[in-house]
Amino acid sequence: MSRGRQRFSGLFSGIVLLTVGILFLLHSYSGYPIGRILTHYWPLLLIFWGLVKIVERASAQREGQPGGWITPGEVFLVIALLALTGGIITYDEIKSRIPPNLIQLGNPFTYDVDLAPKTVPQNARVDITTGQGNLTVRTSGVPEIRVSGQKTVHAWNQGDANRLAAPVSVEISQTGNTYEVQPAGFDSGDTRIGLNLDVVVPKKSPVTVRNTHGDISVSNAGNDVSASSRNGDMDISDTTGNVTVDARKGDIKVTDTKGDVKIANSGKEVGGSLEVINATGSLSISGEFFGPIRAEKIAKGVRFLSQRSDLTLNQLTGHLEIGPGNLEIVDAPGNIALRTSSKDVSIENPTGRINLENRDASVEVRFSSPPKDEVNISNSSAGITLSIPGSASFEIQADCHSCDIDSDFSSDSLKKNKNENGDTHLEGKYGAGRGPIIILRTSYGSITLRKTT
Repeated sequence: MSRGRQRFSGLFSGIVLLTVGILFLLHSYSGYPIGRILTHYWPLLLIFWGLVKIVERASAQREGQPGGWITPGEVFLVIALLALTGGIITYDEIKSRIPPNLIQLGNPFTYDVDLAPKTVPQNARVDITTGQGNLTVRTSGVPEIRVSGQKTVHAWNQGDANRLAAPVSVEISQTGNTYEVQPAGFDSGDTRIGLNLDVVVPKKSPVTVRNTHGDISVSNAGNDVSASSRNGDMDISDTTGNVTVDARKGDIKVTDTKGDVKIANSGKEVGGSLEVINATGSLSISGEFFGPIRAEKIAKGVRFLSQRSDLTLNQLTGHLEIGPGNLEIVDAPGNIALRTSSKDVSIENPTGRINLENRDASVEVRFSSPPKDEVNISNSSAGITLSIPGSASFEIQADCHSCDIDSDFSSDSLKKNKNENGDTHLEGKYGAGRGPIIILRTSYGSITLRKTT
């Protein structure tokens, strides 16, 4: 074996080991999403491997030596690293989807929890914190906090259960203007002990609820509601104030609120599904959710921001649905601004300005009435379909790189040209009146203009 071959083979193995080792170190100490990085960019390993082989072979030929062949050691190294990475990704995925209290040793023993009512002001701020277990918060017109429920202990026998359950309780304490409801007498991280609580607070109280593992339900609150959970579903309904939700894993449902709704997934894990229906304020969503996102009847508009999408709606009288490969907007008066990728976009009955950027997936926009504001749609590697009433008036500039434009609209002022490279250009004016400008651009797809009645 030549010195060139040894030099470059060692370079490949060394850089691969160094890079993967750094990624594993970041993953272990800071939770760096190694799975997401390697799942998307693993082909770079093969590209780098091929480049090293090309350089090694050229070097060996200059020295008059055979070289540039893939060695068994390199094959073993790549397979071993891919297997190790796959095992770590699989372990993290299983660990993230199984709550720590799902598998319990011993038998469950339950005990009632019933605190004496605590008299508080009508608008007292209430902060409720639990660990394991479900939490239900309701309101009443009586100025007091009432707590009831059950504590569940997993143990091998009644005696051990009684010993573990004896010190477990719930306390109501006051800090300044805030009344705190929280468990006491045990370590909240002890997965053998869980509390399922039903808490009643004054109607006008601002409420903050925090849970680690378990579902949260809040209803009929007459003030602001803030809820956070690491693992569990959340259902918030019939609220008068603003709603703020911080979720890690679990499904979220917010219905019939008269304030603004802010929902964020601030964790490293991907959240569940999300549904917000009938809000008289605005809706703001940030973070990653693997389940479907649905919003319906949001009076003051929607703001959605994730790693792959950036959406702003001025108003939503219909519905918005976002899935892994699709984004649908129906009946959104006002302006629409969207930047996304790899999602089939469908917009129906828009009335305001549209500014849309997409790639690697189709775009379809359907106007039920003639457009009145500018339409600007940019796509790549996929098509654009625009449906407009035949009575509309508009100016259009459409460019299709290496693709064609198919239009139902014809006029002396509409000029279509296609060059020898396969690029198509359509420009001109349609209709008798003065209409908005429509700008369409795509590549390696097609542009289709449909006339609707």
